[in-house]
Amino acid sequence: MATVRKIQDAVLSGRSDTNIRFGDLCRLLEYFGFSHRIKGGHYIYWRDGIEEILNLQALKGGGAKPYQVKQVRQIMLRYRLEIPER
Repeated sequence: MATVRKIQDAVLSGRSDTNIRFGDLCRLLEYFGFSHRIKGGHYIYWRDGIEEILNLQALKGGGAKPYQVKQVRQIMLRYRLEIPER
């Protein structure tokens, strides 16, 4: 599994939306303090202070859907969610 920083860099780059693993995207959201619940194949993420609710589903094979990676990127940019530099 990739480090959270590598996942963040891949999501923010926008060049590899089709190559992001679903588990990695979930891990990134959990790192940023999102809570979640699972209903069937739907992983629903929310966080205090963030209006949007993310409803994610995995592709067959374990990948994240590209449009959902884009939604996560837009939230990261809008709310300035970043891993602090060491």
